[in-house]
This record gives sequence, structure tokens and C-alpha cells, in this order.
Amino acid sequence: MSIRNYEPRDEEGWLRCRVLSFLNTAYYDNVLQHKEKYHNPSIEIVAEKDGDIVGLLDLELEQSERQVCTLRNGLGAMMWHIAVHPDYQREGVGKQLLQYAESQLKDQGYEYLEAWTRDDDWVNRWYENQGFQKANSYYQAFISGEQRHEFIGSKHSEVTVLSAFAHYMGHDESVINKFERVYECNGYVKTFK
Repeated sequence: MSIRNYEPRDEEGWLRCRVLSFLNTAYYDNVLQHKEKYHNPSIEIVAEKDGDIVGLLDLELEQSERQVCTLRNGLGAMMWHIAVHPDYQREGVGKQLLQYAESQLKDQGYEYLEAWTRDDDWVNRWYENQGFQKANSYYQAFISGEQRHEFIGSKHSEVTVLSAFAHYMGHDESVINKFERVYECNGYVKTFK
């Protein structure tokens, strides 16, 4: 297996790896048809084995404090994507991708790495095992059905909103229990200095 910079020819393999790795997680419905592009400089790497993309990691690099990251002061990088194909999980691929990216961040003078993930226990444990510390959380909620009348409205009589994806910053269990699906989204920070 080799770790190298992402190239445009990798897009289909990148997309396949990402969707398959997310399939059995709380992000199962977060499907992309095209790889994202970033406004700021980035580190975009892949793990390749026998010509197939088996892992990926994308970081967007701040050029000034709090340009991309929100959890602390200093110059940071946001981890937008990390994924390992299910056939290669538990083999250290994610850890190798992270170590490769961290060495580049440190060489460029970045102070920390920020990452957000939903509430899959094994995913959160992975971040903690890699030296990340939980710094914040909020809820991501999917709203539809009868609950939509309480949370969703339209100013246009011709438009009926049937569902929505929302961020809930509170902690009121009576509100949280009303959502069709809800996930705690956890923010992690790994400090280098």
C-alpha cells in the first residue's frame, strides 16, 4: 500500500471508497457525486493498493485564524474527509493517512487539527486513540412527517416543506426526542504545539 497525493484521475475511486466506508456509520446518507474542492490550500491524500483507492483524507488549511476552524485559536486545519474502504478497515490505514498529513501540517507550522464526526462509538474512540480531544458538540436533526409542522414553515403559500436537515445547539431532551433522526455531532481537536 502507498500513500500519495490525490490526483484528479482518482475521483471515481475516491467517491467509491468514501461511500462504502460510510455505509455502516451514522453518515450513511451523506453521498457525494463529485469530490469537493476547497477555497483554501489543502492536503488531499489517498491510500492506494493494487491500483484501488482504499483510504482517503482531505484537510483544508487556514491562512488566518478561525478562517475554517472554530474550536480554538491558532492556525488550524479542518479534516473534511477521512475514510477507509471496509475491506481494509482495522489495518491501520486511517492512522497512516493521519500521520502522513500531520507531518505535513507540522512542517508548515500548523498548531492543530480539527475534526467533526457523528456519534458512532467506534469512530469517536478512533479519534480519541489518535490523540484528539473532544472540544464541543451539537445535534444534527432530520425533520419530516408530522414533526415538520412544529419546526418548519414557509412564507410562500404555494410551497410546502416536507423535510429538513437542521442543527440544534440546545440540549433539551424534550426537543431532541421530537426529531425523526438525530445525531450528536462531536468536534475534536488535536494540538501539535
